Amino acid sequence: MKLRPLLLAAFLAAAPVTVLVPMAQAEPAVYTGRFSNTALQGYDPVAYFTDGQPVKGSKEFSTEYKDATFQFASAANRDAFLADPAAYAPQYGGYCAWAMADGKYAKGDAKYWKIVDGKLYLNYNAGIQKKWNADIPGFIEKADTQWQDLQE
Repeated sequence: MKLRPLLLAAFLAAAPVTVLVPMAQAEPAVYTGRFSNTALQGYDPVAYFTDGQPVKGSKEFSTEYKDATFQFASAANRDAFLADPAAYAPQYGGYCAWAMADGKYAKGDAKYWKIVDGKLYLNYNAGIQKKWNADIPGFIEKADTQWQDLQE
């Protein structure tokens, strides 16, 4: 055996074994996806309340909130959001409300939404939204508790 590989093998055998495990990181306060910083997949959060449907926002009318970029369909919607972000931002940071009831972070899809008691909730997909619709008050109660615990 050559000297260089032998020395390397001896060094590795004597060195303490270190396992590289990624450190657990808290999820961002607002769901944006892995490759974007845009909340609600670019949909205007105010439009859910004013238009009763998801409306794509524009980079021209955007603002930062909780380290995420929110986009709006108009300057008026952006200004309404800036006046009271908590009134328009999706609950649980835009994560799926049904998953949050179980204490889990899952993508919230801006196309699967519901306003309940003046608050915007998102779900992962149509199937999950159907499950969530079966007991909205119960899931909200559980998710509120889970979200509070996860934010501490």
